Amino acid sequence: MPQELTRFTQLLIDFRWQDGVDILLVTILLYRILLMIRDTKAMQMLKGFLVLLIFAFIGSQLQLYTINWLLTSLWAVWLIAFTIIFQPELRRVLIQLGRRRMFLGILKEEARLYKEITEACRVLARRKIGALIVLERDVNLKNYIDTGTIIDAELTAELMVTLFVPKTPLHDGAVIIREWRAVAAGCILPLTQDLTVAKNYGTRHRAAIGLTEETDAVAIVVSEENRSISLAVGGKITPAIDSQTLEEMLTLYGPKRG
Repeated sequence: MPQELTRFTQLLIDFRWQDGVDILLVTILLYRILLMIRDTKAMQMLKGFLVLLIFAFIGSQLQLYTINWLLTSLWAVWLIAFTIIFQPELRRVLIQLGRRRMFLGILKEEARLYKEITEACRVLARRKIGALIVLERDVNLKNYIDTGTIIDAELTAELMVTLFVPKTPLHDGAVIIREWRAVAAGCILPLTQDLTVAKNYGTRHRAAIGLTEETDAVAIVVSEENRSISLAVGGKITPAIDSQTLEEMLTLYGPKRG
């Protein structure tokens, strides 16, 4: 024990600020790559790699020579298969990394996309069209995405308005936004069971509250009855906000890029 403590102390003494920056940059890079391949076939392949690593570690610790030999021989095959089968996804990741601008560029893109959402809500409210828009943050909303129809489209105000036009196939339910794309429409959300919620709130408002009670998502509701816009986060809803307030609240509570 004292020997391990001495080594740890020496590591702290030798630790440079450059090492901290190095670790931080690698962490950010890996995090961004994982976000970009999340819920793709490449992520399934990565899980396969992790399983192989676990078996390789167990085989090494238990001196299972046959398993070690087999897994070592398979590494080259897996790497080649990964490159060939998932070439389109790898290309997309590299393109996104190449196009991404740190700090200022990210903030500008966030502001632009929040404006798209705000403009869509303003138009929907003016036309008395009801809507429920959900922005995924850290908690994965796959269970709710699976209840709707996958669209995976670029997020624009025009698209959001079109999706909620009455009597169209996807106007009922919620549109869920992930990584700044409209991934699914017509999604079913859980209704709040809170008996203290105002009686005049309809299904959309109760679904917005219910989802934000269970997850960290942000939900926006446009009421078709009174043309009002509301925003729910953390199980609490802020009713009757104007478009400027909505944009400010999205900037404060919405998901962040980078």
